[in-house]
Amino acid sequence: MYLPFLLFATLYLFIINSMTNSLCIQKEIPEERQAKVFRTINVLITILITSSFFRIFLT
Repeated sequence: MYLPFLLFATLYLFIINSMTNSLCIQKEIPEERQAKVFRTINVLITILITSSFFRIFLT
């Protein structure tokens, strides 16, 4: 059961990064700020995935 969740989490993170890249291009965010945007979104999504994992498998 852990493997499907890991595959889902990886795919979800990849899709979110693709959407973030599209946002940066569409809104013409400067290169200097893009790293901060990606880092913030990736940290928040990682927290969401981790909390979902604990909620599903440890409760």
